[in-house]
Amino acid sequence: MSTIWVVLIALATLIIGVFIGFWVSKKYMENYLEENPPINEEMLRVMMMQMGQKPSQKKINQMMNQMNRVSDKQKNKK
Repeated sequence: MSTIWVVLIALATLIIGVFIGFWVSKKYMENYLEENPPINEEMLRVMMMQMGQKPSQKKINQMMNQMNRVSDKQKNKK
């Protein structure tokens, strides 16, 4: 009878640990991406040059504003 309790406690601990680990890692990644955005103006400039476009500052500002609007919408959904 005590073996069953040990197995049940171990299983419950494992399941709770998985959920807590997932939640902590999700919060960490959200904070990391908020502090260090994946794309900045210089990256956009390089990407546009690689695609054969001559990047103007106006076009780069428009693209950055568009990306910020999309990310703000996604944050507001949550």
